[in-house]
Amino acid sequence: MLRCQYNYLLADRFRWYEENRCSINSCSILVCHLPELRNNPTYNSQQDSLPQLKAYRPWYKELHSQVLQNAAKRVELAFDRFLKGDCNGKRSGRPRFKGANQYKTFTYPTVKSDCIENGFITLPKFGKVRLVQHRPIPNGFKIKTCSITKKADGYYVTLSLEDKAVPTIKPDFNPDSITGIDVGLKEFLTTSDNEVVAIPQYYRKSQKRLRVIQKRVSRRKKGSKRRQKAVEQLGRQHKKVADKRKDFHFKTANNLLKKYDVIAVEDLNVKGLARTRLAKSILDAGWSSFLSILKNKAANAGLLVVPVKASGTSQDCSSCGVKVPKKLHIRWHDCPSCGCSLDRDHNAARNIRKSAKFVGTLSVHKTL
Repeated sequence: MLRCQYNYLLADRFRWYEENRCSINSCSILVCHLPELRNNPTYNSQQDSLPQLKAYRPWYKELHSQVLQNAAKRVELAFDRFLKGDCNGKRSGRPRFKGANQYKTFTYPTVKSDCIENGFITLPKFGKVRLVQHRPIPNGFKIKTCSITKKADGYYVTLSLEDKAVPTIKPDFNPDSITGIDVGLKEFLTTSDNEVVAIPQYYRKSQKRLRVIQKRVSRRKKGSKRRQKAVEQLGRQHKKVADKRKDFHFKTANNLLKKYDVIAVEDLNVKGLARTRLAKSILDAGWSSFLSILKNKAANAGLLVVPVKASGTSQDCSSCGVKVPKKLHIRWHDCPSCGCSLDRDHNAARNIRKSAKFVGTLSVHKTL
């Protein structure tokens, strides 16, 4: 029902867009007059139309009112990204209508603080539902929103929490406790202290199993129940790979933040790199996901992640600064000027740390 509501509101937006995208209201020779332009449907106007829509579609009364309003909010965000772009001015593509099994998440904007009790969660319009809780909610945290997501192996509840005691900056913040990290495909990352984290390659290790299940899907008749079962099995296998990768990213980020207060990273264009011949390896490593997790974990801990320009970090010598050109397959850095000899990734990590030390110190002082 939420999928139908989303498509209905999106169709209303597209109808307005096609009829009103031109500012001219009559032809140049005044032969005919174009239809009067109607007001742009907004989040508030679409939200105000919900009572009339419930009278026209009485089955909508089974849905919680705030969940219906949240569907209108999702349409607003998708259409704004299409017309106006995000905070950086980057516009997204034309929003798509949701097909069957494509609307997989709905959100309660507000829930009661005591909604979880004795292994059950109380959801409006559903009542008590059995819950396998990942970890207890810390004392002092307030539950803000609750999202229900359908995944390959079941339904998941995601709670957003608020804690006003979370510091904006760590009380004993040490700007000199800084390291640079260089992500790669030979090793997942190398720090400026020459600590190496091996790359797990979860997708490549599971390719054999994925190939078997994919063949099973392609051999079965489209629309059949046996094909649907094979598709669900394939989805569970892909989710297993994604969960392993995500767990690895979180543990690696936590280990780095326990040792350092400032972490310098390369400002990589991962989307551009993912269009090269190394796309499978880059996506398997999940650099973009890891850097996002690292920034969020650092912000929650009151620490700092400093992005620096990626150009020249592998080519410049970390000791004397002389440029030493080398192709990608050359994995060792030898400087003819100063005699510096070390691993290519270690050299890049030292350059990243050196580039970010001054910038990171200025950012810390400004925040304090």
